Amino acid sequence: MIKLLGGNIIRFIVLVLAQILILNNIQISGYIVPHFYILFILLLPFETPRWFLLIVAFALGISVDLFMNTPGMHASATVFMAFLRPYVLEMSSPRDGYEPGTLPRLSYYGFQWFLRYTVILVIAHHFFLFYVEVFRFAEFFSTLLRVLMSSLFSIILIILSQYFIYRK
Repeated sequence: MIKLLGGNIIRFIVLVLAQILILNNIQISGYIVPHFYILFILLLPFETPRWFLLIVAFALGISVDLFMNTPGMHASATVFMAFLRPYVLEMSSPRDGYEPGTLPRLSYYGFQWFLRYTVILVIAHHFFLFYVEVFRFAEFFSTLLRVLMSSLFSIILIILSQYFIYRK
């Protein structure tokens, strides 16, 4: 348990620093803005209580907000994503349920399961984040294009991280 907690604290710090120091400086024509820090919420254990999930998501989002000077946008988007996570896990659970002691990783449940799980939550996060940022529907389609392009890039980064960092 202590090992799992220590690993999650280190992952939290590393993902926030990677987002702030590296990924925030990558913007391809204003439409592709990768948000890799949400991998932290995706990889939390299945047994994480919902209330704790929401608190951790808020802490993650507000940490990114503090460095990006975006008051509450990332915090609200990550809390929204964390709110949806239990429902997405329930919707995409295997027939026999999740095995005890496993984590939501590509290596445990396969590419198709992890891709579906990731796509739903990343698009929900990005949709919420970008529409809160714009806060009007006048630029609906250009914002939708930003959501889709940024989601695609973020999903590719998350899937690649599963192959290179979180191997069995």
